[in-house]
Amino acid sequence: MNITRRNFMASVGAVTAASTFPMPSLASGTTIKVGAVQPFSGGLELFGKQAKMGLDLAMAEINAAGGIMGHPVEVLYEDNKTDPKTSVERARKVIQRDGAMAVSGPITSAAKDAMAGTMRRLKTPLFYATNYEGGICDRYLFSFNTVPNQDTAPLIPYLKEIGAGSRYYMFGADYVWPRNMFKAANSMIDTIGGETIAEEYTPFGVKDFSSVIRKIADSGAEILLFALPGADGITFIKQAEEFGLMQKVTVAFLGFAETYLGAFGPGKGEGMYAGLPLIASSEEPGVQEFVSKIRKQEGDDAVVSFYVMTHYNSLMAMKAGMEKAGKVDREALIDGMAGLTFDIPTGKARITEQDHHIAMNMYIGKTADGSLKVEKALGMIEPANQCG
Repeated sequence: MNITRRNFMASVGAVTAASTFPMPSLASGTTIKVGAVQPFSGGLELFGKQAKMGLDLAMAEINAAGGIMGHPVEVLYEDNKTDPKTSVERARKVIQRDGAMAVSGPITSAAKDAMAGTMRRLKTPLFYATNYEGGICDRYLFSFNTVPNQDTAPLIPYLKEIGAGSRYYMFGADYVWPRNMFKAANSMIDTIGGETIAEEYTPFGVKDFSSVIRKIADSGAEILLFALPGADGITFIKQAEEFGLMQKVTVAFLGFAETYLGAFGPGKGEGMYAGLPLIASSEEPGVQEFVSKIRKQEGDDAVVSFYVMTHYNSLMAMKAGMEKAGKVDREALIDGMAGLTFDIPTGKARITEQDHHIAMNMYIGKTADGSLKVEKALGMIEPANQCG
């Protein structure tokens, strides 16, 4: 959940002279280091692995092309253990001890919020490549994934358009991302003349969802807006299948990606919808080339989700931004990336000038035949202004 300023200061302590930690000038050929504070344990390691796949490919491609203005790039991986406090500690380590130019990560909003003050004090950009609830306007934070107006706002009218209905039951994990996503979704549902039947949250680690599944089935809802990530989400969908709920409601699964495919069992988890910045099965040449490169690097069975692409994009933007600035320096990098237009596997992308969020092509996907498929290409969607 969100961490207040008072709680943040109590948990990590005040930062003293480190707040002015300088970025030394790099001699020709000196390595540019990027810290990657990602979850490699603690429950979200699947997402940490997806992030690493994208970062590794970007690093390899940048170095194969001669680095950034002659400087090779090295990614320094740190396990934040899916823990906000550890995230802060690891970020300070890679910046203060290792001299990282920027930090990639984390996954959860709680860890991101905990790290934000440290990144500002150490004047180091944070490349956040996870879809989130929005609301951050900070010189030192760049968002390379979606906010609600990009992934959820198009999904709600689309479901009404195809006849799925407009009566919603919202069910998610009890932390900041689902709560804020549902808050945003409520206004979108109102816009289409829809109705929210109920909004309910669950702690992590629940093993039996039978009571809430019955409640949803009896509620008269036509669409389940679902925000329960990871293993808990898989458990819920499996139990919903057994109960027959999937035949009664359409599931709009926030944050769904290819990482979930196959987890529900053969022929299960079909007909679910999501708004995404990448669908790996897309026939777009850029997407297929990207997926092919990842599988050449990671193996033919590698699962490629949008998390892989958004983390890849973050390093490619760093390269383009630094070359635009013409200087190896943190502040110059930030200025070079603001307003940057660059190529990503799905086409053109643009980093907004003021709030450092990304405009990119978006898609509505649907699970079918054990795969995630493109239902509708939405074109480029600008992120809502987070500084307004």
